[in-house]
Amino acid sequence: MKILYAIQATGNGHISRAIELLPFLQQYGEVDVFLSGSNSNLQPDLPVKFRSKGLSLFYGNRGGLDYLKMLSAFSPSRIWKEAKELPVEKYDAVINDFESITALACKLKNVPSINFGHQASFKSTKTPRPSKKDISGELLLKHYASATSYVGLHFERYDDFIYSPVIKDEILRADVKDDQHITVYLSHYSDEIVAKYLKRLSSYRFEVFSKKVRTRTTENNITFIPVDNKAFNQSMISSHAVITGAGFETPAEALYMGKKLMCLPIKGQYEQLCNAEALKKFNVPIIHSIDDSFMNTIEQWMNTGTAASLQLSHSTYEIVQTVMEKARDLKTEKLNAHLLSEEDLIVMSY
Repeated sequence: MKILYAIQATGNGHISRAIELLPFLQQYGEVDVFLSGSNSNLQPDLPVKFRSKGLSLFYGNRGGLDYLKMLSAFSPSRIWKEAKELPVEKYDAVINDFESITALACKLKNVPSINFGHQASFKSTKTPRPSKKDISGELLLKHYASATSYVGLHFERYDDFIYSPVIKDEILRADVKDDQHITVYLSHYSDEIVAKYLKRLSSYRFEVFSKKVRTRTTENNITFIPVDNKAFNQSMISSHAVITGAGFETPAEALYMGKKLMCLPIKGQYEQLCNAEALKKFNVPIIHSIDDSFMNTIEQWMNTGTAASLQLSHSTYEIVQTVMEKARDLKTEKLNAHLLSEEDLIVMSY
């Protein structure tokens, strides 16, 4: 079986999940990866056969998106050309983790595909949203990478096609401990802004993962560490608490390990606001900006906050098995439809 696995590389979560899923997918056949996006900080240890700049999200230094940089990188003609040239028709299964060029290619060539990942869960109206919905955000989540079938991942099973988060094997097997530091990953803020406030909390130790530093550097109570999957996992495993954005993978892993968690959604990113709404049910404090109240908020959280726990309803093996069964069903349906159309042509010829 030939499988095309399309991955959106706007950030590290999609790549991290793909690395974990790849061995399971390879049990079903040969896997080629299409990596789309240009702002992940992880080195993808994946069989990348196709690569594109895609439609990337770029972050500023003060908690929001860099719209000017996003607009300058946007090229409709390039995207259309890449979609037409992507050979999705040569694969038995197309699995798409929120990647728009593959979705467009499948539409142009009438090839069935499965949208598999966190964003797929937003196909359901039962998935948590903020009280004030964003129309453009809803349209983006539902149509950016539309597919024939959907298998979603989320913190809870809000609908029958939504499954547990995919937790990295290193986290699943970890000897979780507490070395009394706080792990921090806030890629949408500059190191300078983060450090300005954290250094005032001298009674706490912070391990801050940075896109800027190249070597591990300690300044007073803050250790800056280059973004690295293994180093980040180890920091979280041994942390007392975690401060991060309102993405999906990192909050899910922190909750699974029973770590205290605080989240700062990326401003203007509707998906993160939706995740924040879901995280409130786990008693996770949601902070919308870093300002002079940030230190007091952290101290109060450390003194009174409690850690919640996330339970897995399905194993990674079971989730991938579901995806591949859907892929086989789609292939059979397409073959049957093709045979029926041929029969119609034969009948018409008589």
